[in-house]
Amino acid sequence: MSKRKETMSKVSKKREKKTNESDNNTNEKEDDIEEEEEEQKNNLAQKISNTKTNTNLIDYFTIKPLQLAIDHIRKNICSNILDFNFNKNRIRPINNINIIPQDSQIILYWMSRDQRIQDNWAMLYAQRLALKQQLPLHIVFCLVPTFLVAPIRAYRFMLKGLHEIEKECQQLNIIFHLLIGQAENILPKFIENYKVGTIITDFSPLRISRQWLENVAKKITTIPIVQVDAHNVVPCWHASTKLEYGARTIRNKLHKHMNEFFTEYPPIIKHPYTSSNDYQIKPIDWQAVDDNLQVDRTIKEVSWAIPGYTGGINQLETFINERVMNFALRRNDPNKDVLSNLSPWFHYGQISPQRALLIIAKLRPKFKDACDSFIEEAFVRRELSDNYCFYQENYDTINGAWEWAKKTLNDHRNDKRTHIYSRDDLEYARTYDKLWNASQIQMIKEGKMHGFLRMYWAKKILEWTKTPEEALDIAIYLNDKYNLDGRDPNGYVGIMWSICGIHDQGWKERPVFGKIRYMNYEGCKRKFDVKQYENKYASL
Repeated sequence: MSKRKETMSKVSKKREKKTNESDNNTNEKEDDIEEEEEEQKNNLAQKISNTKTNTNLIDYFTIKPLQLAIDHIRKNICSNILDFNFNKNRIRPINNINIIPQDSQIILYWMSRDQRIQDNWAMLYAQRLALKQQLPLHIVFCLVPTFLVAPIRAYRFMLKGLHEIEKECQQLNIIFHLLIGQAENILPKFIENYKVGTIITDFSPLRISRQWLENVAKKITTIPIVQVDAHNVVPCWHASTKLEYGARTIRNKLHKHMNEFFTEYPPIIKHPYTSSNDYQIKPIDWQAVDDNLQVDRTIKEVSWAIPGYTGGINQLETFINERVMNFALRRNDPNKDVLSNLSPWFHYGQISPQRALLIIAKLRPKFKDACDSFIEEAFVRRELSDNYCFYQENYDTINGAWEWAKKTLNDHRNDKRTHIYSRDDLEYARTYDKLWNASQIQMIKEGKMHGFLRMYWAKKILEWTKTPEEALDIAIYLNDKYNLDGRDPNGYVGIMWSICGIHDQGWKERPVFGKIRYMNYEGCKRKFDVKQYENKYASL
């Protein structure tokens, strides 16, 4: 059977299943779209698997542990970033200054979203510039004592990762600074004191991060400021210059740029340049930093997720060795431990999604369906989320929904709800639905919720609150407060997909939901053992 016929056969089976469940409208146009998407996914995954990534020197799986194999691969790419053909399409200028002052004494990487040293295009560009200018390399992280509703759980995960970075910097002759406060208030003085020649920073599409950068650029007007997208495989502004409608419209654009951006990483090396002042910098008092945080301390750390680069690579290694073989078939079953569980480390930038994709792509000949599913989630859907938040200012309100979704939600705004719950009722899992309660309890206890249940969880909040606006506010509040990967483009887009239908289409019209895709308890029972999950998370 040809690949084309195989694809059509899979689509046919999916079409039959959807019709039998009678939850969805199925028509010829939807079938054509689904067939096109299946073919896109296969072609993209095949290209990722076949892309030459600058090295045939070693297989990832011949050296143990994985972290050692990755280090070995980097060193065999080139001796340092100056010997690597760095793609300047990863960079965009933030101001119109392109001359480094002659009296500059350091190059500065203002680290924010991507909190790692290796496998970091922003860090690599900063070292490239510092080596060319023969200047010391410093890193600054500006820590705000409170951030949205992030509790101590989130802050400690981040701070422990930053502590690991400080130790790695000491070995690499790079100076790491942790500054407390808003960047716009503390960076200008730092720039002046250290005679910084250029600021390199990483990229986030979120409103607050973009405002930080804009405010800094208004105050620092004498040196270049450049931004490097170190989070996405294809830089967000390069992948597309507009808001994409969905995965189907961005997938081919990502495919088009694969050869240009899907490469191995060169190493960050021990930096050869220092200044006399570097030796006077004191180690960071991490306990004092923790003590001064203005956050909710009742939401404790979790034991399953070890923060930092090393913890993230170890999580990736266990996924490869123990779970990936079942990922395709069982990833939508919350009772099966088959997910990668990498989202916390991706969120804080402690490991690179591109590194994970480089490794998973090598497994495709053995686990094709699993690797294709991972590529779709970690590459296409994740970069689609960045696209949405970058080009849609209202990424967390109903105003960010497509017109059809706004209309249908407004048309059903006054529909009678069978149950109405307050935010407190929802936060403390006091609903009649044991599955929903169990999902909320898992999030409170573990700082995560199974991906399939995140959709069900958010849709029920729409069903049980007075307005779509209230549903969005509560879902975002709970997600950002408890999940380790909260306050993230993926989280906002997941909630907007569930409640406002973004990156989706209209379905069978129902009370409250209108044409927003519907999920219910009975549908979950058809997919997995609901009682088993409910019993596991029966109480707070």
